[in-house]
Amino acid sequence: MAGFLKRTYWDLKDPIGRFNFGNAIWSRLPGLAGQELRGRVIPRYFAAAGTNIIIHEGVRFRGIHRLEVGDECHLGNGCFLQASGGITLGKRVIIGPDVRIWSINHVTTDTHRPIADQGYHYENVVIGDDCWLGMAVIVLPGVHLPEGCVVSAGSVVGKKAYPAWSVLAGHPARVIQLRRAGDSTDVERTAPAVD
Repeated sequence: MAGFLKRTYWDLKDPIGRFNFGNAIWSRLPGLAGQELRGRVIPRYFAAAGTNIIIHEGVRFRGIHRLEVGDECHLGNGCFLQASGGITLGKRVIIGPDVRIWSINHVTTDTHRPIADQGYHYENVVIGDDCWLGMAVIVLPGVHLPEGCVVSAGSVVGKKAYPAWSVLAGHPARVIQLRRAGDSTDVERTAPAVD
């Protein structure tokens, strides 16, 4: 018991430790009152925060001090943002429920050492203005989504170049449609055209 109390003391002494304890409570408060409280308290811990940020129930954070969130962003129920490598969300970004955004990964280059002992590789993730990530999307380290992208539910977005205003789907995610006519004609189609 003494060890538990000592660890709790040291956790509460650290600002991020205090946040983790507080978020265990704030993240579960239901309704508009909980949403209002999260929107006022949690952004104080971000590296940068815009206005009118909506944080739904059950959102979890790691490396919150490396997270930048623009104006009018929505973080959906049960999201997990691992921001230790840095995450930047532009303005009016909608993150659907159960989305995972990851900015770190295990180093796996040394085959003579256990992976758990090799440390981590950090890569910033950037989600541009007016993007929408559907339910259960996974965003991997190093991804840079440009403005206006929509990612279909359940997609896995890897590190590659995507055009602005595109619709992505699949595992791995690929462009299936452009939201603005005339942006490009080089779009991979997932189904044949219907006559």
